[in-house]
Amino acid sequence: MQVNSSARKISRALRVSVFLNSVQYRTPISRTPEAHYKSSEYSYHSRVHGNCLPDRLHHQQCIQQPPMCSMLARASFCSGASMVDTSPTEVVKEFYDKMLKSVEARTMPPNAWLWSLIENCANQEDIKLLFHILQNLRRFRLSNLRIHANFNCNLCREVAKACVRAGAIDFGKKTLWKHNVYGLSPSIASVHHLLSYAKEHNDAVLLVEVMKLLKKNDLPYQPGTADIVFSICYNTGSWQLLSKYSEKFIRNGVKLRKTTFDTWMKFAANLGDTEFLWKIEKLRSESVKQHTIASAISCAKGFLLEQKPEEAAAIIQVLNQNLPDAKRPGIMVELQELVGEWPLEVIKHQKGDRKALAASLQRDIPIMVSHLLNEGLEVSVNLEDLKKNGVVPS
Repeated sequence: MQVNSSARKISRALRVSVFLNSVQYRTPISRTPEAHYKSSEYSYHSRVHGNCLPDRLHHQQCIQQPPMCSMLARASFCSGASMVDTSPTEVVKEFYDKMLKSVEARTMPPNAWLWSLIENCANQEDIKLLFHILQNLRRFRLSNLRIHANFNCNLCREVAKACVRAGAIDFGKKTLWKHNVYGLSPSIASVHHLLSYAKEHNDAVLLVEVMKLLKKNDLPYQPGTADIVFSICYNTGSWQLLSKYSEKFIRNGVKLRKTTFDTWMKFAANLGDTEFLWKIEKLRSESVKQHTIASAISCAKGFLLEQKPEEAAAIIQVLNQNLPDAKRPGIMVELQELVGEWPLEVIKHQKGDRKALAASLQRDIPIMVSHLLNEGLEVSVNLEDLKKNGVVPS
């Protein structure tokens, strides 16, 4: 009898233990805005694909509030400086709290609150709160309003813009995800915001990351995209990247802008790669009828590299005839760059006989200028710049 009684007590204890463990496992865990996105993909799929919960329990699970103990624990590991730098701004925190309370009351907050929150984001912590409320709104729309569509494209674009403004680039890249839990739709406008940030900071690494996301999420290649990408490659001296992406844009049938061709041709002329320069010129002539100042001067540089100063002068003369009077002063600016800066740049990139190239430029640039003067073009470039920059021996 005693043995049977002991066995029943042990059995009851084990059942209670198992029950408590199972309840603990099923209880939703509140997450901080900093950590919620780490498991967001799992939580999204578990809610969409068949975890049928009672409405009230589902609603409670959809609302994630950052517990105070978690925030305090995180703060204890931060330095004083980082705590000051990463505090959310007051206005953003105010809108975040109002929207969260509204969702808790099972009412959809006004759209104006979300727009105001986005417009006022100024740092990383603001963006974390923004993405946290976006995820809660996404769940609320699904569970209570039965709205399966993402937020409108204008709002998604502004979210990406806010991420760039706050320097929260990792969050900004999430706006390009086709499958996400924030209700955001990727767009080429969001791509351009991130690429503009990469251009401003001469960040070729970010350029590569954004272009990978563009391809992975089936976003289209656009002329504006090419313009920014080519500028980043030029500013960072990444000729191999430019060659790689130019091939992708052309293969996808993108009609490049004049400014894109200008950047591409100027880069080729600076490297002294005449073979590639003429290939680009052929593509440009098939797409654009007339030369810009930059493309014509790049062709003139190509002729000088091939020791054809008369042809270099001829293309500048034709350009001068076709341009309106208001734009002609721009020719003098580019010519001065050709004389004063370009020779040193192209010689620096020369892999062959640099002395021979310097000698040919020393001879042919004055010949080109002389032909322009003979044709009646008022050229006022300073050939002394060749000596100042060490191209011509003093």
